[in-house]
Amino acid sequence: MAATTVYKEPAPRVENTENPLESMMSRFNVAAEILGLDDTTYEVLKAPDKQVIVHLPVSMDDGKVRVFEGYRVVHNTILGPSKGGIRYDKNVNLDEVKALAAWMTWKCAVVDIPYGGAKGGIICDPTTMSAGEIERLTRAYTVSMKDVFGPDRDIPAPDMGTGPREMAWIMDEFSKTVGQTASAVVTGKPLVMGGSLGRTEATGRGVMISCLAAMNKLGMKIEETSVAIQGFGNVGSWTAKLMFDKGLTIKGVSDISGAYWNDNGINIDDAIAYKNAHGGRLEGFEGASPMDPSKLLTSAVDVLVPAAVEDVITEHNAPYIQAKLIVEGANGPTSASADPIIYGKGISVVPDILANSGGVTVSYFEWVQNKQGFKWSLDMVTERADRIMTEAFEKVYATSQKYNISLRIAAYVVAIDKVAQTYKYRGGY
Repeated sequence: MAATTVYKEPAPRVENTENPLESMMSRFNVAAEILGLDDTTYEVLKAPDKQVIVHLPVSMDDGKVRVFEGYRVVHNTILGPSKGGIRYDKNVNLDEVKALAAWMTWKCAVVDIPYGGAKGGIICDPTTMSAGEIERLTRAYTVSMKDVFGPDRDIPAPDMGTGPREMAWIMDEFSKTVGQTASAVVTGKPLVMGGSLGRTEATGRGVMISCLAAMNKLGMKIEETSVAIQGFGNVGSWTAKLMFDKGLTIKGVSDISGAYWNDNGINIDDAIAYKNAHGGRLEGFEGASPMDPSKLLTSAVDVLVPAAVEDVITEHNAPYIQAKLIVEGANGPTSASADPIIYGKGISVVPDILANSGGVTVSYFEWVQNKQGFKWSLDMVTERADRIMTEAFEKVYATSQKYNISLRIAAYVVAIDKVAQTYKYRGGY
């Protein structure tokens, strides 16, 4: 598959979205109550350990200097060094970064890897910037974070608007500050610089594995299951490709140019080839007919995969969702207000902190390989990642059955319990 390795967010941001931090905390509160979390641990876990705000003067191509605002939030490090992506987007804000950092803590805990959570972001529009401007911005951000980043402290990775190119610049700039090559300071690097095989498709593969595990519990047969995928960037396109290869029928997809539907199923190989040949957009693709993008989420399919941005499933459209199963490829695609509606309709949801944790799992593998100085084969990466994702799903599913709760709340229960128990055994805060 000739898929792009740079994650660029494929769907427009929805207006009037809920605060993602509030959405995350509402789920956290429910799980904490189920666990009977003590007040001290609750107070420690609900707040980030560290918030860093920087202002970065960058020389632009026109000779002017522009100052960009950047963030890095470290939510928790009790399980190990913090881990989390860096997003370049004009809508980045501190509450969003705080929510994403907390989600990373729970995501790492739910798949049982020794990381805490972090997230970073810079308010910018990379689509309007030259490669040189983005490089200067990235290097300035890295220098400003030299006391935050570190192979055993805080390890960034790609997110919206960033990819292997930016990670290479971060590694290079950080290495200069410490006077030696520091491959393990960042993951999502190009293969020649210590990147891991399987990293590009890792998040999409985790979504696919989670989907199949949930389908098995629901008694859904692959050959009878239809899917709609919102978002056709790195996560969405790889999810579509891997599901297509397994035999699922992908009826609808969408990207920044619109939504596309084929009731007989879209040939995803053709769609990806078209996208790659047309500037990363599906506009004009003849293998599917254009449709109203707002109707994709409520289309007549068995499985819905939101793989774009936060809060696209809300209390307004949740009553009209027809899918039996939602598998969250994006971070926070379902608002807290939509949860009771979806749960009340009997729709199963594999939550973001489980479904899209394949990316951080293989990022962890990259870090381990960098630490070892030894490269793993693709088969080794894939087998280990699939096993971790499957085991995590089974644990979350068992927890949901034990407490008679949704998979989302069960994932939070599993994650929060792991972190809280670690605090208990370590004996302090």
